[in-house]
Parts: sequence; structure tokens; C-alpha cells
Amino acid sequence: MNMSGTGSVATVSGGSETCSSPSDDPDPLSLPSLSERVRPRRHPSWANIPTELWDDWKWQLRYSITSIGQLARLLHFPTAERARLERMEQSFKLTIPPYYFSLIDADDPQDPIRRQSVPSVEEENESALEQEDPLEEDKDCPVPGLTHRYPDRVLVLTTPLCSMYCRFCTRKRVTIARDGWKGPTRDERRMVRYVQEHGEIHDVILSGGDPLMLPPARLRWFLESFAAIPHVDVIRVGSRVPVTLPQRLFDSSLVQLLQSVGKVWIQTHFNHPREVTPESARAVRALVNAGIPVNNHSVLLKGVNDSVEVYRELVRALLRIKVRPYYLFHCDPVIGNGHFRTTIWKGMEIIEGLRGHVSGLAVPTYVVDGLGGAGKIPIMPNYLVSAGEGAVVLRNYEGMLFRYEPEDAVVSRDDKPAQLGVCNLVTGNGRFLLPEGMPRLRRRRAARPKA
Repeated sequence: MNMSGTGSVATVSGGSETCSSPSDDPDPLSLPSLSERVRPRRHPSWANIPTELWDDWKWQLRYSITSIGQLARLLHFPTAERARLERMEQSFKLTIPPYYFSLIDADDPQDPIRRQSVPSVEEENESALEQEDPLEEDKDCPVPGLTHRYPDRVLVLTTPLCSMYCRFCTRKRVTIARDGWKGPTRDERRMVRYVQEHGEIHDVILSGGDPLMLPPARLRWFLESFAAIPHVDVIRVGSRVPVTLPQRLFDSSLVQLLQSVGKVWIQTHFNHPREVTPESARAVRALVNAGIPVNNHSVLLKGVNDSVEVYRELVRALLRIKVRPYYLFHCDPVIGNGHFRTTIWKGMEIIEGLRGHVSGLAVPTYVVDGLGGAGKIPIMPNYLVSAGEGAVVLRNYEGMLFRYEPEDAVVSRDDKPAQLGVCNLVTGNGRFLLPEGMPRLRRRRAARPKA
């Protein structure tokens, strides 16, 4: 596959403005990421591409993979499977930049990067649970393109365009082709006017698609229009660009635009530790150095990040590049997503494996996005074990149980008889129940001075 010649495979939709050439600054971070340790960061098809082109986001988009025919020259598909995949092309877009494709282990059909980006015949498995819009975002739209579900915030769909179309996308219904943008439409002006007229709205989330794929003039219009509203405190930009097309943020003019608004936060979307590369670290570093906080939304995906070990590695890698793990979403029941969905217990197991074992900064909130517009519902392991008069029994990450009095109140025990287990803590006759072999207690004993 010749990717160095002329010709276009995928182009940015709309807009005539161009961005400045990619920065020649060296990578500010060079992380020993899993992607570097086990495989080269470029697929052989692009091994001879000059660095100045490889680091150019426009080149990455121009030579993105957009068809099963192109994929079949890079990955092996059995004949019958390829025919099914070609039929599926009509229902959901395919775009994978060369950079992101290079993170795939081509010898592993179940590679976690491949599962997120390459179509699978599993997407054809139908389930009665799956819907086009299970969260009913469209029903909560007082203005087309603006969802007002929570009292103090709104979601604004700015574009159907993405740098890469994730196979588990919750908004497959909106990723359709659209012509270039010539100026704010009537509906877009109505979005701004709606927020202006509702003083209870303090948080505007720009989403899509991916807002960082907008032409600069259009992105500026959205940012400045909402930032000019006095009661809007925060503008969150939901973008997977730092993960799938970090070269977009090598352009200092884009970072300066985001910085100039002042109210901007970035909500990005790393799902696997191999996505944390020197390129993504450089993109995040540009945002953080510009004073723009970066939070991470990830989705719990079977075969991608549904293990404690992988998720621990992911959140530690994120902290190293100053990205705060914010949400872990249970995968929505969108059409074609059934093979990605896990049990709720798997998500709780992951949170259990993080709490106390990694920094509190690295523990996201595990949420189910409720059906019918119910909103995000946090789910966590049960650390409140029991409750009694004036006290509760709590469990820590080690499995240690202890009695805790939340108030300075005198509680009469009335010489209650000793009980077994948790009941003894509730009655106040005991203080702790300790599991055998606690490493923390072994460390304490080892640190005691010997007589």
C-alpha cells in the first residue's frame, strides 16, 4: 500500500482555513509505553514516510484507511468474513489514521486496538436490548443538536466528523456525511440563544463527532459564543483526538485557540495503556502547559480493558502524562455493541482492584448511563457493610472490617453479649476484624525495633 504519493483517501469535511505547519519541537516526553516495548510505532507500510509528514495531521487524515479493501491489504480476513464486512460498510463509517493503525498487533485478531477501530462481523449480532439512541438524547433536545438533561449543563453536538470512528460509538446515528461549514446555521444560533436564556446552565459540553476536527473558524465560533455568556463557567470539549490523532495538537495555533477562551476543559478518551504513546503524551503536554485541564472518559470494553491488570496500567500511564481518570462508562446498548458489553460485576471488580492499590487520583467513577435519559448512575463496591446504633461497620480495600462512630455521641452497650463476626462490631464489643496475612500488618511487624 503506497501511502507516500498524491491522492486523497480521507479529507477533513468543510472549512477553507489551514493550520500552521507541525511544530519541529522535540517530544517533551518519551514514555516507556507498552506500544514501544513490544512493537514499532509505525506499520511497515509507512516506515519510509518522513517525520515531517508523519507528524502532520493533514497527512494522517489524507492517508487514513476508509474501506475494507484498504484494510484487507494490511490485515488478513477470510473471504467470507471480508464479504460480510464490505456489506457492513454502508451502515457505519470506517476511518483509521495510519498513526492509530500502527498501534495494532496485526498478528492478533483480538488485539485491543484492533477491536476498537477495525470492523468485526460480531457487530451484526442483533440483540433486542440494543437501540439507536438508548439514552434518548434526541428526546431531550429543546433545540436540534442540544441536549438538556441535567439542570445545570447541556450537551452540544457540533459535528458528525471524527478522526477515527470507534466501533463502540454511542452516537453512530449522527456520524453521517455533511458538507463544509460556511457559517453558523439557524439551529446553531438557537443553541447559543437557548443557553443565553437559561441562567441555570453553567456547563456546556461540546461533542459530536469530535469538536477538534472542526475547521478553526467554526470551533472558534462555538467556543467564543458560549464563553461570552456570563453564567457559563465551564466549556468541556469532548475529543478523542489526543488518542487517535495526536498530531492535530502539534499545531500550536489550535492549542492557542483553546487557551484563549479561558473556560475550556478537555474530556478525552483513552481506553487501553498502549494508546498512551510519546505522541499522545506530547499532545496532552501541549494542553496542560497551556493551562487546560485534561480528564479521561473510558468505556469498559470486553477484550480491551476488562481486567484489573490492564486498567491499572492504563490509569497509571494516564497520571504520568497528567490526565485525570474521570469516568469509566459501562458500554451503552447501542446497535452493534453487544460483543463489547460486560457484566456490572466486572466494572465493580475493576474499581475494587484500583481503590487502595493506586493513587486516589487514578480511580475513576464507574457509571451506567441510564436508559431513557436517566443520566449517569455511579456504581461502586460496597464499603458500608452494616449499621447499628450510633456506629457503622466499614470495609477497606484490604478486606479489613472496623467499627466507626461518625458522631461524638455516648452509646450505651448495656452489657450486650459478645457475638460473632460483623455483629460483634455492630454491638460495640469489637473494633476490628482483620483478614489473615495482611501485607500492611506484616510491614508493621517487620518495622518494629527488636528488643
